[in-house]
Amino acid sequence: MAQDPICGMDVDEQDAKTIKRDGKRYYFCSDKCKDKFIQGQEKSSQQEKNEKQVESKEQQYTCPMHPEIEQDHPGECPKCGMTLEPKNAVAEESGEKKEIKKLARKFWIGLVLGLPVVFLALEEMIPTLKFGFISHKTSSWIQLILATPVIFWSGGFFYTKAWKSIVNRSLNMFTLIAMGVGAAYFYSAAAVLFPHIFPESLKMTGKLGLYFEAGVVITVLVILGQYLEARARAQAGQAIKALLGLAAKKAHKVTSSGEEEVDVDQVQKGDLLRVRPGEKVPLDGVITEGKSTIDESMISGEPVPVEKKEGDRVIGATVNQTGTFVMRTEKIGSETLLSQIVHMVADAQRSRAPIQGMADKVAGVFVPIVLVVAVVTFVIWSLWGPQPALAYALVNAIAVLIIACPCALGLATPMSIMVGVGRGAQAGILIKNAEALEKTEKITHVLTDKTGTLTEGKPRVTAIETAEGVEEKDLLFIAGSLEQSSEHPLARAVLDYAKEKNADFKDVEDFDSVTGGGVKGKINAKDVYLGKGKFIAGFAGELPEALQGKAEAMQENAQTVVWVAQEKKVLGILGISDPIKKTTMEAIKELHALGLKVIMLTGDNQKTAQAIAKELNIDDVRAELEPKDKQEIVKELTGKGALVMMAGDGINDAPALAQAEVGVAMGTGTDVAIESAGITLVKGDLNGIVKAIKLSRSVMGNIRQNLFFAFIYNALGVPVAAGILYPFIGLLLNPMIAGSAMSFSSVSVIGNALRLRSAKL
Repeated sequence: MAQDPICGMDVDEQDAKTIKRDGKRYYFCSDKCKDKFIQGQEKSSQQEKNEKQVESKEQQYTCPMHPEIEQDHPGECPKCGMTLEPKNAVAEESGEKKEIKKLARKFWIGLVLGLPVVFLALEEMIPTLKFGFISHKTSSWIQLILATPVIFWSGGFFYTKAWKSIVNRSLNMFTLIAMGVGAAYFYSAAAVLFPHIFPESLKMTGKLGLYFEAGVVITVLVILGQYLEARARAQAGQAIKALLGLAAKKAHKVTSSGEEEVDVDQVQKGDLLRVRPGEKVPLDGVITEGKSTIDESMISGEPVPVEKKEGDRVIGATVNQTGTFVMRTEKIGSETLLSQIVHMVADAQRSRAPIQGMADKVAGVFVPIVLVVAVVTFVIWSLWGPQPALAYALVNAIAVLIIACPCALGLATPMSIMVGVGRGAQAGILIKNAEALEKTEKITHVLTDKTGTLTEGKPRVTAIETAEGVEEKDLLFIAGSLEQSSEHPLARAVLDYAKEKNADFKDVEDFDSVTGGGVKGKINAKDVYLGKGKFIAGFAGELPEALQGKAEAMQENAQTVVWVAQEKKVLGILGISDPIKKTTMEAIKELHALGLKVIMLTGDNQKTAQAIAKELNIDDVRAELEPKDKQEIVKELTGKGALVMMAGDGINDAPALAQAEVGVAMGTGTDVAIESAGITLVKGDLNGIVKAIKLSRSVMGNIRQNLFFAFIYNALGVPVAAGILYPFIGLLLNPMIAGSAMSFSSVSVIGNALRLRSAKL
């Protein structure tokens, strides 16, 4: 007897359906189980193949400072020498940990071996300090033995990266470090091993000066700077890791046979999932049964739970609060909003801001200039410096090379971008690239759509007026029946209102929708109409004056008016309004406080638009627009020198979003709008625009501060290291102090960038 691998039944091997796979024979009770097994094997094989393809595709490595550098294996950036990071946000954490641990190990070993070297060098550096228990020769040999592993094991990667920079003709900070430390070490090593080859002019008090301590201290300081930098990059990526950690791991799948707990990655589109109070929503989908309140703060930044009912969309990784509901899965894997956020944030953190190009150009010119300054310094000191002239020349040239390292210059922009984009993600502001973030700072005009951006995007009937002799139920009977078949956005509002009033409905014969006018049909063999005033007047004749006056009053109160008629008689009007979001008024005040002009663009009628604009104190309004009109307005303002930010949520907004200097899509809107925009607000709220502008200004201000820190150390340090103050006050910069100053500039940049994590938006 054998066991069916699908249903578990015992089967007679003689009567069984069989198949041979991987050298093993399987037995089945029926062709049905056999087919299931074959499909499962093929699916498993294909899934494994897809996973390998995805893994191969995603495991690309890039430089955090030069995102255009990409390769399919770990290594160093040929431009700046930095360790390449995996682009895959999931794989990044393990790579970061390895890099941090490796640098920590190199730092501590270098520190332990380097401290005795510095201690022994103190006797030469401080003439009044005499140890007496160890000879100069023994001290020299101990320094050589201890300094060698520090410089060539702990700091060995300096020289590898420096060599690559020379081969790739892209001189960088490691070029200067390797030359400075290398010169100090090899000079000192030669002085210990072959002291007889040096002229007397190099000797101080009859001894050759040794600079092992300078090479050791500089090496340890640079490694410390690299360690802090790696830690800072890891902290800057915490927003991604936090988002990844929010994803649900399990789901309760509802099937015809009951309910079972499965891994989230086993859920397919269309599967029904039950979500209980306190559980995370497994994936993106729509509620098909039940209602609840859901905490969506992880993607919107807003702490207030959102009420959800049947038909409402829910987002994976948000937390269900009060009720139990069943949802239909619509998006899985990389399609979910959480996955899209993770990839968008990761891509944006590695993108380049235009301002970084300036820093790159400066660094590209700066390194060759420093090399020239170092050579000139050596020549001047060796020819005109005090005795021993060559010793002074060597020390000052090394100090120039060390203090001029432009590592802080390279860090200035990418560190701020990484932290700033992560901060934005935590507040529900998704930035597509660094260029959009930089441009946002300079915006002068904010153009915003009305429906779904300023308003809730959920219109409802807020007023009803009937003609003389007409009852409300008769008006709603006609309106509700007609709107049953309509696909117009306002139809849902009319239909919902009619249902609330318990109106009767009837199927409409000869139904027809007239674009830009309204709908018409037949009920009980009578012609019925619903739509704009002009549309109704074309069938029912002149509109009653009393209703016209009331219609104008409705429009002045920001209501859209729908007329209803039967045969030649007007039955009445419905006033439909789209409530303004509670946050809109305050957001517009803040935009004005930021010095921006706000213009509303809408397809609604002029009176309704003007009423809303007046209520919100909007600077300008353009109404009754088509999609192409919005794009033309963006062009018009741009032509006058304005820097335009366009905010919208629909397909009709996509052309204007793409045309604007910065496009802002509401995350509640269409995929087309989101693709056209440089910034996406997870929550469709004008407050998000205020936050995005504040974030941009904070990040760009932070970058300028970083560039100042990077330039000021080099600008002041290089001349001092070259000895420009020596003739006046006798000041020289020891290479160890130069190394400390260089590292401190990097630490200043890193610390300043990390302040953005707590920026108030």
